[in-house]
Amino acid sequence: MKRLRASLLGSLLALAAACGLDAQAQVASPPPGKALVVLYRNDKQPVAARVPVIVNADRLGDLGHGEFMNAVVNPGRTFLRVGDRILTTLAIQANANQTSYVLVEAVPVLTPVRVEMREMTEALARRVLAQSRPAAVAAAPPRAAAPAVPAPAAPAPRAPAAVAPLAAAPAAAPPAPRPAVPPPRPVQPSPPPAPQRQSTIAREPVAAEVEDEEAEAERGKWRVAVIAKTGAFKLATTSQTIGGIASQYDKSSKPVAAFEAEMRHQSGFAIGAEALYYKNDITAQGTTFAGQQTVLSSTVNAKYYLGGDTDMFHPFVGAGVGFAGAKFGGDLQGKSSGPSFQGMVGLDLRFSSVGLYLEYKYVSSTTSDSTNQKIKVGGSGFLAGISVDF
Repeated sequence: MKRLRASLLGSLLALAAACGLDAQAQVASPPPGKALVVLYRNDKQPVAARVPVIVNADRLGDLGHGEFMNAVVNPGRTFLRVGDRILTTLAIQANANQTSYVLVEAVPVLTPVRVEMREMTEALARRVLAQSRPAAVAAAPPRAAAPAVPAPAAPAPRAPAAVAPLAAAPAAAPPAPRPAVPPPRPVQPSPPPAPQRQSTIAREPVAAEVEDEEAEAERGKWRVAVIAKTGAFKLATTSQTIGGIASQYDKSSKPVAAFEAEMRHQSGFAIGAEALYYKNDITAQGTTFAGQQTVLSSTVNAKYYLGGDTDMFHPFVGAGVGFAGAKFGGDLQGKSSGPSFQGMVGLDLRFSSVGLYLEYKYVSSTTSDSTNQKIKVGGSGFLAGISVDF
């Protein structure tokens, strides 16, 4: 009995070790000449819903939080689609005898469930895979077995023929003359079959589908973001001549508001448009005149965000060019306009699709009124706000 228990325990340990080694090998290395794609899901805020996974045209199964699945593909362009009613696509380049790792992350508080996908390095993927479990992979339908063809029955042995007694053969009659056989007609060779034209009808949908997949994957690399912000802004020049009268500006602008919309690429590059509004009080020196200067600066901006898709901190630098208009009210009436230039540095602290936006901005703008008088309306300041990434 003790020997039987020891033998059983050793078999179980060996089986567990073999399974562990097999699972590790399944994740680590593809078959010879093929490529392996490992999709693993790790939600920042776990979402209970499972999402279907399709690699090229094959559905692998459903993927849940803390699970992974492997796909063996041919080397080349590989298209991944994850989701049910809302599909997220990603195109990757699979190389022979190499493994690619793709992170699948569900976006919280969205119904129906939407996921984000991005290709990861092996080092980052291994940390998560060490705590993940394999997902159930959809099995291929069993093929019907071909009907067995019965073997032909062996012929029954023939009975030996009875030998008749020999008798004297009668004299043979002379053979009758055979009728003349007409010569055979020459066989006309049949014309060779016309070469079949290769149909391109079946290929066109395939090419169109590949183009649609590539276009959809490229669109998936861009996302729209809007930013609303306010803060403290101060004019660079506070003493100027307006309408021939020496005037003194209140350096601090009140109120200050800005709104920005931009397109963000996975690489970190972003381009968008911004409207900046600020207002300053003006006092005419030596008089009782008082007024206000209201500035609206509209620019087209280009930025570059540092940090990967999985990082929370995204420092950025950027610049913009556009047009500024100033309007004067109160005892000072008039308008002026001119080009506007700006530079900015800051940080976008992103929590999933919502972020805390911090920015230092410098604006340079010199406007002209109807008399061609130059008025400087630029300045600098610190702004803070909220960014929402769609």
